[in-house]
Parts: sequence; structure tokens; C-alpha cells
Amino acid sequence: MGLTEMGFDGTPVACLNCIVRAELYVAAALGLLSFSGCAREKALSSRPPAASAYGRVATNAPNSSRPMIVTPEEGLDGQVAWADSNLRFVVITFPAGQMPAVDRRLSVYRRGLKVGEVKITGPQRDDSVVGDIVAGEAGPGDVARDR
Repeated sequence: MGLTEMGFDGTPVACLNCIVRAELYVAAALGLLSFSGCAREKALSSRPPAASAYGRVATNAPNSSRPMIVTPEEGLDGQVAWADSNLRFVVITFPAGQMPAVDRRLSVYRRGLKVGEVKITGPQRDDSVVGDIVAGEAGPGDVARDR
């Protein structure tokens, strides 16, 4: 018997049991396929890493013989927000909690190269402070550091 049966009037009618049975077969096949994919991934991941040319196992794990030491970066890092090359002064903004003292000298860097030096003179407002350009030049976007 197929997926249809004959009704009282002789017209074909879908067999409910046949349809449910077919759906169960499809669901079981999809379940087996999905579990076989997981089993393959597990089998691949349980293999040991390949040995390198020197006989050591290649890994990206840190060397366990030396403890890793992480130290926070110290020093001041500010950014030149505004500069006046004629009057030779700059306004530098600093992150919250970082503000240089008056008369402190900072180096000015542009794209990693030192281009000038400033001396903090004040006044200070919020996260910004004014400094005089004592050597070189400075422009908006430059980085002012104390090291």
C-alpha cells in the first residue's frame, strides 16, 4: 500500500500513518547525520598536534617554564587637541586620572617620530591642560608622552 488509501467515495485519501512514519524516518536520518558530524569533529580534535622539524610539538601555548608577567603601562599619554604655532603653545587632553604636573616636560610624537617638546604651564580644565612648545613643533593629533 502506498501513501494513499481509498476513501468511502472511491477517491484517494492520504494515509496519516504513512505520512507520520515517513517523517520519523527523515528525522532519524537527519539526527544520525548531525551526530556523525559531531563525532568526526571530536575525533579530529583529539589527535595530538604534529611534531615540528626539531622534534618538539608545535603549539601556540605559552612556555610553561617561565611565568608570564603582565605589568600595566605607566606614564602619561596625551593627545594634542589644539596648537598655535605662532604663539608656540598647545592644548593637550589626557585620559581620566592622568594629568601632568606644572613644569613637566613631555615629548611630542607624530606617527611614531619625535617632532617636538612641550612644557606644561597650565591652566588646567577638566581633562585638558596648556603647555608651551619649547622645541620642535606640535600639531593637532600628535601624541604627548613623558618617556
